[in-house]
Amino acid sequence: MAGAKTADSVRQESIGIIGAGSAGLITAYTFLQDGFQNLQVLTRDKSVGGVWARGRVYPDVTINSVHGEFRFSSLPMPPPAMHERLGNRLCGADMTAYFEKFADTYLSGKIRFETEVLDIRRGKNGLGWDVEVRDLKTGNNEVLSYTRIVLCTGGCSQPRIPESLSAKAAQQAGFHGTVLHTSKFASSFDQILSEAQANPDYSAVVIGGGRSAQDISSLLARHGIRVSVVFEKADGFLAAPVQLPDWIRKSRFLAVFSPNIKLRTSLERFLHTTTLGCMITNGLWNWLTSSSYAALKIPKDSPLRNAHSLFWGVRSNDEGCGKKDGFHALANEGKIKLVAPNRAIGYSADGESLLLQDGQALQADLVILATGYTSSWTNIFTEKTVEELGIGRHPPSGADNDEWAHYKTLASPPPTPPQKDQWAPSIYRGLVPAKNITKRDFAISGAVFTTNNGYGFEVTAHWISSYFLGDTMRLPSTVEEALVETERHSAWMRKRFPGTLVSLNESYSSGLEFWSWPQAMDELLEDMGLPIMRSGGNWLTWPFKVVTVEEIATLSEERRVKREADTRT
Repeated sequence: MAGAKTADSVRQESIGIIGAGSAGLITAYTFLQDGFQNLQVLTRDKSVGGVWARGRVYPDVTINSVHGEFRFSSLPMPPPAMHERLGNRLCGADMTAYFEKFADTYLSGKIRFETEVLDIRRGKNGLGWDVEVRDLKTGNNEVLSYTRIVLCTGGCSQPRIPESLSAKAAQQAGFHGTVLHTSKFASSFDQILSEAQANPDYSAVVIGGGRSAQDISSLLARHGIRVSVVFEKADGFLAAPVQLPDWIRKSRFLAVFSPNIKLRTSLERFLHTTTLGCMITNGLWNWLTSSSYAALKIPKDSPLRNAHSLFWGVRSNDEGCGKKDGFHALANEGKIKLVAPNRAIGYSADGESLLLQDGQALQADLVILATGYTSSWTNIFTEKTVEELGIGRHPPSGADNDEWAHYKTLASPPPTPPQKDQWAPSIYRGLVPAKNITKRDFAISGAVFTTNNGYGFEVTAHWISSYFLGDTMRLPSTVEEALVETERHSAWMRKRFPGTLVSLNESYSSGLEFWSWPQAMDELLEDMGLPIMRSGGNWLTWPFKVVTVEEIATLSEERRVKREADTRT
């Protein structure tokens, strides 16, 4: 076990980091800062960035973060590339450039590109890890061995394609158009424009109501392509007529109005466990919803009002002040046709149309499936390894013990699938499989759903490094204790976000923190024995203090000092 070794000996052992997205990059950087040198980052892509890798980013794609949010403490981010059009909003090109610069600056020689992971399994005699990979340049397979693994594959790499809407189903039905998933849109965009320019009647149908569907349909519409969007329910969104000040947008303000598994402060306890606090909290979220519709001028009869709840769900976007040529504006103008609520069920025998659940047939030269992603873990672990590690989802072990029954803000949930259908994995803190927690040789980053990935991934990287180094931490002492705690957390996720575990894949939902990400990060800091609520403020001002990554810039040094002090005692 790593805990029986010295920190210096652990630093000499090898670490494999699977994935070169934002979580993988900051994990590798943090490990290097902590003295680990024998590490390697594996990615099947030709460049870093994961979902923001150069080959995946299409023109004008925007993200939910504003400038200064999605970055790491060691590297400032330059002003947004599309500042004149988007204000302080970030676009895909900003993220691509930032992560490439981060890797060039700090991780030279540590990343192995175009390397597809085929299988991760226990090493010989149950020690370490063997990773079978394929070199995509040569086609050769080999097995790489590591003492420890950090899984940073995220939840947006394996497309979810309904069988009835797949390219194979289209071919079998005689459909003459093009069918592709959003993951292939960037590489197909130039060809799409070429075909549209050659055919004045060219039309596209986008299936899905999420952010990718909205970005892609608005991009097509801006290029003069007739586009329809088919969805059952749209993403919720936040919007305002003016840019929100940092003391609201980048503070703990929304976090305190989101109930957490632990109500740490008297303000949170007031807001979520008293009748008056509940009225205030419900009033705020209702006002945010209605004012957001008003800010983007969404008509009262628009299908866009049939949206996921800002409070009860995690399918929400931050639209800022909106864009004159953005999705909602183009939909309001009729330049994007909304076919909703509806569902695509297959292809018509006429070879030209998509069939909908209500009997409609939509003519389409292009069908884009914005249907989300499946777990990125499915294809890289055998069932045996999944069982040994305990990273698979499982049904609830029994009726949830509702220790949060006194939360008045959770007293009236929306209709939800039966508890028995809301499976969850047993992953402690969303970072370590409970069954493997005492071995300190496997961790996960990027599977906890938050609204501030930069801050979250950086704190997570420090937590995992401390865990691997054998630092004194607040951890379950046995597998049984860890399993009890993960069952408790699963019950909380079902209580807080009813039904969400049914729709999200396990590589993106080992933890659902979302609005309450500051509280979740405080828990990780507290696990490491470090100060929490670092933004400061007094009893009145603390919810409005701006949270920045600068406040965690010294975590490596703080952990080193604590480690040395713990060693002396």
